[in-house]
Amino acid sequence: MVDVRKDKKQESQRVKKGLHPRNKHRFGYDFDALCQLLPDLKAWLVIAPSGNPSVDFSNPVAVKLLNQALLKQAYAINFWDLPEGYLCPPIPGRSDYVHHLADLLAESHGGIVPTGRGVRGLDIGTGANGIYPIIGCSEYGWSFTGTDIDSVAIKAATLIAQSNPALKKNLAFKLQAEARHIFDGVIGAKDYYHFTLCNPPFHTSAKEASKGTKRKLRNLGQSAKDIAGQMPTLNFGGQSNELWCEGGERLFIQRMIEESQNYSQQVGWFTTLVSKKENLAPLRQQLKHINAVQVRTVNMAQGQKQSRFLAWHF
Repeated sequence: MVDVRKDKKQESQRVKKGLHPRNKHRFGYDFDALCQLLPDLKAWLVIAPSGNPSVDFSNPVAVKLLNQALLKQAYAINFWDLPEGYLCPPIPGRSDYVHHLADLLAESHGGIVPTGRGVRGLDIGTGANGIYPIIGCSEYGWSFTGTDIDSVAIKAATLIAQSNPALKKNLAFKLQAEARHIFDGVIGAKDYYHFTLCNPPFHTSAKEASKGTKRKLRNLGQSAKDIAGQMPTLNFGGQSNELWCEGGERLFIQRMIEESQNYSQQVGWFTTLVSKKENLAPLRQQLKHINAVQVRTVNMAQGQKQSRFLAWHF
Protein backbone atom coordinates (compact mmCIF):
# COMPACT_ATOMS: atom_id res chain seq x y z
CA MET A 1 0.00 0.00 0.00
CA VAL A 2 1.29 3.45 -0.93
CA ASP A 3 1.45 6.23 1.64
CA VAL A 4 -0.01 9.25 -0.14
CA ARG A 5 0.94 11.83 2.46
CA LYS A 6 3.03 14.70 1.12
CA ASP A 7 4.30 18.15 1.95
CA LYS A 8 1.23 20.29 1.19
CA LYS A 9 3.29 23.44 0.78
CA GLN A 10 5.51 21.84 -1.87
CA GLU A 11 2.42 20.40 -3.58
CA SER A 12 0.74 23.80 -3.79
CA GLN A 13 3.87 25.34 -5.30
CA ARG A 14 4.25 22.74 -8.07
CA VAL A 15 2.39 24.48 -10.87
CA LYS A 16 2.02 22.67 -14.18
CA LYS A 17 3.73 24.78 -16.78
CA GLY A 18 1.56 26.38 -19.41
CA LEU A 19 -1.87 25.49 -18.11
CA HIS A 20 -4.53 28.20 -18.18
CA PRO A 21 -4.74 30.29 -14.97
CA ARG A 22 -8.32 29.11 -14.37
CA ASN A 23 -7.47 25.45 -14.93
CA LYS A 24 -8.23 23.66 -11.65
CA HIS A 25 -5.54 21.07 -12.40
CA ARG A 26 -2.61 23.46 -12.75
CA PHE A 27 -1.24 22.64 -9.28
CA GLY A 28 -0.89 18.92 -9.94
CA TYR A 29 -2.81 16.08 -8.35
CA ASP A 30 -3.41 15.83 -4.60
CA PHE A 31 -3.58 12.05 -4.39
CA ASP A 32 -4.36 12.13 -0.69
CA ALA A 33 -7.54 14.12 -1.32
CA LEU A 34 -8.38 12.13 -4.45
CA CYS A 35 -8.14 8.83 -2.58
CA GLN A 36 -10.40 10.15 0.16
CA LEU A 37 -13.01 10.93 -2.50
CA LEU A 38 -12.50 7.64 -4.32
CA PRO A 39 -10.87 5.01 -2.06
CA ASP A 40 -10.59 2.48 -4.92
CA LEU A 41 -7.91 4.69 -6.49
CA LYS A 42 -5.47 4.04 -3.64
CA ALA A 43 -4.81 0.44 -4.72
CA TRP A 44 -3.54 1.70 -8.08
CA LEU A 45 -1.01 4.24 -6.82
CA VAL A 46 2.70 3.83 -7.39
CA ILE A 47 5.68 5.74 -6.07
CA ALA A 48 7.70 7.64 -8.65
CA PRO A 49 11.52 7.90 -8.38
CA SER A 50 10.99 11.43 -7.07
CA GLY A 51 9.23 9.91 -4.06
CA ASN A 52 5.83 11.35 -4.95
CA PRO A 53 2.74 9.25 -5.63
CA SER A 54 1.49 8.71 -9.17
CA VAL A 55 -0.43 6.13 -11.16
CA ASP A 56 0.56 3.81 -13.99
CA PHE A 57 -0.79 5.79 -16.93
CA SER A 58 -0.52 2.78 -19.24
CA ASN A 59 -3.15 0.98 -17.14
CA PRO A 60 -6.72 1.81 -18.29
CA VAL A 61 -8.27 0.92 -14.92
CA ALA A 62 -5.93 3.29 -13.07
CA VAL A 63 -6.51 6.11 -15.57
CA LYS A 64 -10.29 5.76 -15.42
CA LEU A 65 -10.28 5.78 -11.61
CA LEU A 66 -8.05 8.87 -11.61
CA ASN A 67 -10.44 10.63 -13.99
CA GLN A 68 -13.44 9.68 -11.85
CA ALA A 69 -11.72 11.13 -8.78
CA LEU A 70 -10.67 14.31 -10.60
CA LEU A 71 -14.17 14.90 -11.95
CA LYS A 72 -15.63 14.38 -8.51
CA GLN A 73 -13.11 16.71 -6.86
CA ALA A 74 -13.01 19.55 -9.40
CA TYR A 75 -16.50 19.49 -10.92
CA ALA A 76 -18.72 17.61 -8.42
CA ILE A 77 -19.42 14.86 -10.97
CA ASN A 78 -20.51 11.82 -8.97
CA PHE A 79 -21.07 9.43 -11.87
CA TRP A 80 -18.77 9.05 -14.85
CA ASP A 81 -18.16 5.74 -16.58
CA LEU A 82 -17.09 4.51 -20.00
CA PRO A 83 -17.81 1.40 -22.03
CA GLU A 84 -14.73 -0.80 -22.33
CA GLY A 85 -12.34 0.30 -25.06
CA TYR A 86 -13.54 3.89 -25.36
CA LEU A 87 -11.26 6.90 -25.17
CA CYS A 88 -10.33 8.00 -21.64
CA PRO A 89 -9.17 11.62 -21.99
CA PRO A 90 -6.50 13.54 -20.06
CA ILE A 91 -8.66 16.03 -18.18
CA PRO A 92 -6.17 18.91 -17.63
CA GLY A 93 -5.63 19.38 -21.38
CA ARG A 94 -9.34 19.14 -22.14
CA SER A 95 -10.01 21.76 -19.48
CA ASP A 96 -7.47 24.11 -21.06
CA TYR A 97 -9.33 24.10 -24.38
CA VAL A 98 -12.55 25.09 -22.62
CA HIS A 99 -10.93 27.94 -20.67
CA HIS A 100 -9.13 29.38 -23.70
CA LEU A 101 -12.37 29.16 -25.63
CA ALA A 102 -14.06 31.07 -22.80
CA ASP A 103 -11.45 33.81 -23.20
CA LEU A 104 -12.22 33.97 -26.92
CA LEU A 105 -15.92 34.47 -26.16
CA ALA A 106 -15.06 37.14 -23.59
CA GLU A 107 -13.41 39.30 -26.27
CA SER A 108 -16.81 40.14 -27.73
CA HIS A 109 -18.47 40.35 -24.32
CA GLY A 110 -16.74 43.31 -22.74
CA GLY A 111 -13.82 41.20 -21.55
CA ILE A 112 -16.10 39.12 -19.32
CA VAL A 113 -16.66 35.41 -19.94
CA PRO A 114 -20.36 34.88 -20.74
CA THR A 115 -21.95 32.31 -18.46
CA GLY A 116 -25.22 30.47 -18.02
CA ARG A 117 -27.49 28.17 -20.02
CA GLY A 118 -28.06 30.82 -22.66
CA VAL A 119 -24.54 30.23 -23.96
CA ARG A 120 -24.80 27.23 -26.28
CA GLY A 121 -21.96 25.04 -27.50
CA LEU A 122 -21.81 22.25 -30.07
CA ASP A 123 -19.28 19.47 -29.40
CA ILE A 124 -18.40 17.54 -32.56
CA GLY A 125 -17.35 13.95 -31.81
CA THR A 126 -18.17 14.16 -28.12
CA GLY A 127 -17.36 10.49 -27.50
CA ALA A 128 -18.60 8.32 -24.66
CA ASN A 129 -16.79 10.54 -22.14
CA GLY A 130 -18.57 13.84 -22.94
CA ILE A 131 -15.68 15.63 -21.30
CA TYR A 132 -15.94 19.04 -23.00
CA PRO A 133 -19.65 19.51 -22.20
CA ILE A 134 -19.02 18.33 -18.62
CA ILE A 135 -16.27 20.89 -18.04
CA GLY A 136 -18.01 23.72 -19.91
CA CYS A 137 -21.24 23.20 -17.98
CA SER A 138 -19.50 22.78 -14.62
CA GLU A 139 -17.21 25.80 -14.99
CA TYR A 140 -19.44 28.27 -16.82
CA GLY A 141 -22.98 26.91 -16.75
CA TRP A 142 -23.04 26.60 -20.55
CA SER A 143 -25.46 24.28 -22.33
CA PHE A 144 -24.23 21.81 -24.94
CA THR A 145 -25.29 19.53 -27.71
CA GLY A 146 -22.77 16.74 -28.20
CA THR A 147 -22.72 14.76 -31.44
CA ASP A 148 -21.13 11.48 -32.46
CA ILE A 149 -21.48 8.85 -35.18
CA ASP A 150 -21.31 6.07 -32.55
CA SER A 151 -24.63 5.18 -30.91
CA VAL A 152 -22.88 3.45 -27.99
CA ALA A 153 -20.95 6.65 -27.26
CA ILE A 154 -24.15 8.72 -27.39
CA LYS A 155 -25.86 6.34 -24.98
CA ALA A 156 -22.92 6.43 -22.53
CA ALA A 157 -22.62 10.24 -22.61
CA THR A 158 -26.38 10.59 -22.13
CA LEU A 159 -26.25 8.32 -19.08
CA ILE A 160 -23.50 10.48 -17.56
CA ALA A 161 -25.57 13.63 -18.08
CA GLN A 162 -28.78 12.11 -16.74
CA SER A 163 -26.97 10.73 -13.67
CA ASN A 164 -25.62 14.12 -12.56
CA PRO A 165 -28.26 16.73 -11.60
CA ALA A 166 -25.93 19.63 -12.42
CA LEU A 167 -25.58 18.38 -16.00
CA LYS A 168 -29.04 17.00 -16.67
CA LYS A 169 -30.73 20.19 -17.90
CA ASN A 170 -27.73 21.55 -19.79
CA LEU A 171 -26.45 18.61 -21.82
CA ALA A 172 -28.05 16.80 -24.75
CA PHE A 173 -26.50 14.31 -27.15
CA LYS A 174 -27.42 13.62 -30.74
CA LEU A 175 -26.41 10.84 -33.13
CA GLN A 176 -24.86 12.01 -36.40
CA ALA A 177 -26.42 9.54 -38.82
CA GLU A 178 -24.10 10.38 -41.73
CA ALA A 179 -20.43 9.76 -40.95
CA ARG A 180 -19.30 11.91 -43.89
CA HIS A 181 -21.01 14.99 -42.47
CA ILE A 182 -19.94 17.31 -39.64
CA PHE A 183 -22.68 19.93 -39.18
CA ASP A 184 -25.21 18.77 -41.76
CA GLY A 185 -28.03 16.89 -40.08
CA VAL A 186 -27.03 18.26 -36.67
CA ILE A 187 -27.61 22.02 -36.79
CA GLY A 188 -31.31 22.65 -37.31
CA ALA A 189 -32.79 25.55 -39.25
CA LYS A 190 -33.62 27.50 -36.07
CA ASP A 191 -30.53 26.56 -34.04
CA TYR A 192 -27.87 29.02 -32.93
CA TYR A 193 -24.61 28.05 -31.22
CA HIS A 194 -22.19 30.54 -29.76
CA PHE A 195 -19.33 28.15 -30.51
CA THR A 196 -18.39 24.71 -31.73
CA LEU A 197 -15.47 22.66 -30.51
CA CYS A 198 -13.88 19.43 -31.66
CA ASN A 199 -11.02 17.02 -31.02
CA PRO A 200 -10.77 15.49 -34.50
CA PRO A 201 -9.48 12.00 -35.33
CA PHE A 202 -5.70 12.25 -35.60
CA HIS A 203 -4.57 9.31 -37.72
CA THR A 204 -5.19 8.43 -41.38
CA SER A 205 -5.67 4.68 -40.92
CA ALA A 206 -6.15 1.92 -38.34
CA LYS A 207 -2.55 0.81 -38.95
CA GLU A 208 -1.19 4.28 -38.25
CA ALA A 209 -3.36 4.57 -35.12
CA SER A 210 -2.07 1.23 -33.84
CA LYS A 211 1.54 2.28 -34.38
CA GLY A 212 0.91 5.54 -32.56
CA THR A 213 -0.66 3.81 -29.57
CA LYS A 214 2.19 1.28 -29.33
CA ARG A 215 4.76 4.07 -29.48
CA LYS A 216 3.02 5.99 -26.70
CA LEU A 217 2.79 2.86 -24.56
CA ARG A 218 6.52 2.26 -24.98
CA ASN A 219 7.20 5.85 -23.97
CA LEU A 220 4.94 5.49 -20.93
CA GLY A 221 6.78 2.37 -19.84
CA GLN A 222 10.00 4.33 -19.82
CA SER A 223 8.90 7.58 -18.26
CA ALA A 224 5.40 7.60 -16.76
CA LYS A 225 6.59 6.85 -13.24
CA ASP A 226 9.13 9.65 -13.46
CA ILE A 227 6.37 12.25 -13.70
CA ALA A 228 4.62 12.40 -10.35
CA GLY A 229 1.11 13.75 -10.48
CA GLN A 230 1.07 14.64 -14.15
CA MET A 231 -0.88 12.85 -16.86
CA PRO A 232 0.96 12.13 -20.12
CA THR A 233 -0.71 13.17 -23.34
CA LEU A 234 -1.89 9.67 -24.29
CA ASN A 235 -5.60 9.34 -24.90
CA PHE A 236 -5.81 5.81 -23.54
CA GLY A 237 -8.06 3.50 -25.53
CA GLY A 238 -10.38 4.73 -28.23
CA GLN A 239 -12.70 3.33 -30.87
CA SER A 240 -11.68 3.51 -34.52
CA ASN A 241 -13.73 6.66 -35.19
CA GLU A 242 -12.12 8.36 -32.17
CA LEU A 243 -8.59 7.68 -33.41
CA TRP A 244 -8.58 7.77 -37.20
CA CYS A 245 -10.50 8.67 -40.34
CA GLU A 246 -9.71 8.61 -44.03
CA GLY A 247 -7.38 11.50 -44.73
CA GLY A 248 -6.68 11.99 -41.03
CA GLU A 249 -6.97 15.24 -39.13
CA ARG A 250 -6.34 17.54 -42.07
CA LEU A 251 -9.08 16.15 -44.32
CA PHE A 252 -11.54 16.00 -41.42
CA ILE A 253 -11.01 19.69 -40.62
CA GLN A 254 -11.13 20.62 -44.30
CA ARG A 255 -14.59 19.03 -44.49
CA MET A 256 -15.55 20.91 -41.34
CA ILE A 257 -14.45 24.23 -42.86
CA GLU A 258 -16.32 23.49 -46.08
CA GLU A 259 -19.56 22.74 -44.22
CA SER A 260 -19.17 25.70 -41.87
CA GLN A 261 -19.99 28.07 -44.73
CA ASN A 262 -23.56 26.78 -44.70
CA TYR A 263 -23.99 27.77 -41.04
CA SER A 264 -22.21 31.13 -41.04
CA GLN A 265 -25.22 32.86 -39.46
CA GLN A 266 -25.93 30.10 -36.94
CA VAL A 267 -22.56 29.79 -35.20
CA GLY A 268 -20.51 32.48 -33.50
CA TRP A 269 -17.08 30.82 -33.46
CA PHE A 270 -16.18 27.56 -35.16
CA THR A 271 -13.22 25.94 -33.39
CA THR A 272 -11.23 22.70 -33.56
CA LEU A 273 -8.04 21.33 -32.12
CA VAL A 274 -5.19 20.97 -34.62
CA SER A 275 -2.68 18.41 -33.36
CA LYS A 276 -0.30 18.60 -36.32
CA LYS A 277 1.20 22.07 -36.55
CA GLU A 278 2.01 21.55 -40.24
CA ASN A 279 -1.72 21.39 -40.98
CA LEU A 280 -2.27 24.98 -39.90
CA ALA A 281 -1.02 26.71 -43.07
CA PRO A 282 -3.24 24.83 -45.56
CA LEU A 283 -6.24 25.12 -43.25
CA ARG A 284 -5.77 28.86 -42.83
CA GLN A 285 -5.39 29.17 -46.60
CA GLN A 286 -8.71 27.38 -47.06
CA LEU A 287 -10.37 29.74 -44.59
CA LYS A 288 -8.97 32.72 -46.50
CA HIS A 289 -10.35 31.26 -49.72
CA ILE A 290 -13.89 31.03 -48.31
CA ASN A 291 -13.67 34.57 -46.91
CA ALA A 292 -13.82 33.86 -43.18
CA VAL A 293 -14.01 37.25 -41.47
CA GLN A 294 -11.57 36.39 -38.71
CA VAL A 295 -9.22 33.44 -38.20
CA ARG A 296 -7.36 32.79 -34.97
CA THR A 297 -4.82 30.22 -33.82
CA VAL A 298 -4.91 29.89 -30.03
CA ASN A 299 -1.77 28.25 -28.65
CA MET A 300 -1.84 26.15 -25.49
CA ALA A 301 0.68 24.14 -23.48
CA GLN A 302 0.45 21.28 -21.03
CA GLY A 303 3.93 20.72 -19.61
CA GLN A 304 6.18 19.79 -22.54
CA LYS A 305 3.23 19.25 -24.89
CA GLN A 306 2.34 22.10 -27.21
CA SER A 307 -1.18 22.23 -28.61
CA ARG A 308 -3.48 24.68 -30.33
CA PHE A 309 -6.95 25.23 -31.64
CA LEU A 310 -8.05 26.96 -34.81
CA ALA A 311 -11.01 29.35 -34.62
CA TRP A 312 -12.91 31.21 -37.32
CA HIS A 313 -16.13 33.11 -37.87
CA PHE A 314 -17.98 34.72 -40.75
